Amino acid sequence: MSRLSSSYRDPSGFIFQEQGIIKRQINPIFFEEYEAAHEAGIYQALFEKGWLIPHKEELRNEEKIVLVPEQIEFITYPYEWSFTQYKHAAQLTLRLQMFLLDRGFSLKDASAFNITFHKGKAIFIDTLSIEQYKSNEPWRALQQFEQHFFSVLLLSQKYGAHHLKTLATQINGNNLKETAKLLSWKTKFHPVIYPNIHLMARGGSETPKDISKSKSPTLSKESQLKILKVLESHISSMSLSETTEWTEYYDQINYDQQSFEFKKKLVQWWSQELNAVKAIDLGGNDGTFARVLPKDLKQIIVSDIDQAAIDHCYTTELKLTQTSRIIPIVCDLMQPSPAIGFANEERDSFVKRVQDFKPDVSLALALIHHITLTGNVPFEMSAAFFASLSDYLIIEFPDREDSWVRYILDSKRDARHLFDDYGVSAFAKAYSIYYHIDKQELIPGTHRSLFLMRRK
Repeated sequence: MSRLSSSYRDPSGFIFQEQGIIKRQINPIFFEEYEAAHEAGIYQALFEKGWLIPHKEELRNEEKIVLVPEQIEFITYPYEWSFTQYKHAAQLTLRLQMFLLDRGFSLKDASAFNITFHKGKAIFIDTLSIEQYKSNEPWRALQQFEQHFFSVLLLSQKYGAHHLKTLATQINGNNLKETAKLLSWKTKFHPVIYPNIHLMARGGSETPKDISKSKSPTLSKESQLKILKVLESHISSMSLSETTEWTEYYDQINYDQQSFEFKKKLVQWWSQELNAVKAIDLGGNDGTFARVLPKDLKQIIVSDIDQAAIDHCYTTELKLTQTSRIIPIVCDLMQPSPAIGFANEERDSFVKRVQDFKPDVSLALALIHHITLTGNVPFEMSAAFFASLSDYLIIEFPDREDSWVRYILDSKRDARHLFDDYGVSAFAKAYSIYYHIDKQELIPGTHRSLFLMRRK
């Protein structure tokens, strides 16, 4: 049994891995709460709604109860979500709390890490967060919700999508006093923002002496439901309008539709030949190429630096299918999500999670010139990185005559000569250190070639 480093905060139980299977242990201190929720049909009802990850009970004795949840092969973290993903995760948390209150239960915490995305939708994964409701007790997790969700969404809406990455550097969420300072003074008169941010920020100023003298606050269930419904409605109406150079990337490509369709077909054919089951599309933009991959591919991670592109990928999948095979994730490959938390082991890095996911093939389309010319990453280094992820690589190489490459080189001005070795020969030579080049084909009407490579 290998206990997961991320599972240490709750004494009620923990997550562990046994023979490659993720399992959850419930400790005796939580038996009563678990039984109450089980007997009330809470878990089954949430399974059926698709709000809670399903589990089956594997073992029960006086020392522990062991659950085997439905396996999720790739976990995304809050700082890797697009705005709409973050919003939907917040709404799920509130809807779950309202559902539980109606049935005499409550969430004991509201961490954004309790949510991930599975089969295209937000899902709650912390079974042991559900406990029995105590009459007239306010929701004690509301402050954590504001720190992890509402404050992040508000600051992202006002100042930009980079605030969506807050939990990468503040794992316990925003300081609400700092959040309040960053918001407009007008928000002090807002019926939702004032009580949930400004008033909540003032609540953390008591000393231990003050707390010992104060009476426990009370709030009826009906009042709590009204507050949560208003908060959920406000979050539902929030939006983020950001236009970036990648938002409409495929409307600005530098080759014609016939060449574009040829490229899609070639990616599809080569992937089909590999009998791949899992893939990752690095720099996958809005998921256009992920969607043409063979149906036998059951799971496809689509990562991109651009929040707006990933947001479009996510919302498009919601419209197209009930059960998506695409896992959208916002990630800058020049600085992918690091390992964070206690001992840097509480949340795994992006690279480690991809390696554990074990994709059969990686796609790197219209990416290498940005990594090499903008990021200054030598071919040998990018080859080593890609080779650490999967056995096969489908990579597109734009040569020096490509208009995007010329544009980037022209922007180098006096430093342009430092990239004189950028070319298909140098690229192939460097990548041959790590790969067998099985196929190479020029995309007609372009100065770009597709390569199918097999790791040595």
